[in-house]
Amino acid sequence: MQDGRGWHGEELDLEAYLERVDYQGERTPTLAVLRALQRAHVTSVPFENFTTMLGAPVPLDLKSVQDKLVHSSRGGYCFEHAVLFAAALERLGFTFQGLMGRVTLGASKVLPGSHALLAVRPADDDRWWLCDVGFGRGPLEPIEIADNNEVDFGGWRFRLERRAGAFGDDWWLYQHETDGWLDRHTFTLTPQYSIDYVVGSHYVSTHPRSPFVKRPFAQRFTATAHHRLDAALWTITTPDGEQTERKLETHELGEVLEEHFGISLRPGELARLAQRLDAA
Repeated sequence: MQDGRGWHGEELDLEAYLERVDYQGERTPTLAVLRALQRAHVTSVPFENFTTMLGAPVPLDLKSVQDKLVHSSRGGYCFEHAVLFAAALERLGFTFQGLMGRVTLGASKVLPGSHALLAVRPADDDRWWLCDVGFGRGPLEPIEIADNNEVDFGGWRFRLERRAGAFGDDWWLYQHETDGWLDRHTFTLTPQYSIDYVVGSHYVSTHPRSPFVKRPFAQRFTATAHHRLDAALWTITTPDGEQTERKLETHELGEVLEEHFGISLRPGELARLAQRLDAA
């Protein structure tokens, strides 16, 4: 019986997951494994909202998430990624807890908690590490949850900052852009359970103000490039900030998704998504 708190790692097809992310290393709950596993995950499983754009629900039970992200050439958004990664961490023996963040991207107003993250403590390290595997833009590896911690993963730069909140610390994650630091999201260390992610997922996949119900969106992140498809606009960014972009023609969509995003849709799905692309 699922009580809404656990991550159901026992239901994970671990062999299939590790093959999906092309991870061939050790299977121990160490910091080195955590780093390698996150890098493998974020560079193998893309971010996309196509299920929502195709008018289907987004279930978060592990079987459904596995069928989509592991056994199919598909991706998902943060809640799906976090549920899958949490199950893998549980199977490998890591200590961790779910977190919820508020995506800011420079906004001045308070936005809803709608981003799933994980805080992980390896067996060979007494520090907590932020694992953000479902944002679509990295980071490639975990970031130690420490004030003013700035990291550089091959030119992709991030910084964590702690601020005093009304009822405890707020944490801010910044990502370095060509014109300086951009606040990406905020979060607290209040534990979140799998049922909390179900609530958040329902909001982002159904609320009329959610950006995920308005236009197709996909991302693929690697060590050398970030690919983003926002409606029909395809943008490629490199670690040094150089960007190239162009608008896709409808007939290009399937080929670009497969070749550059690792996403394969059935013909009927592709046709319906192309219609949404034209309407966006």
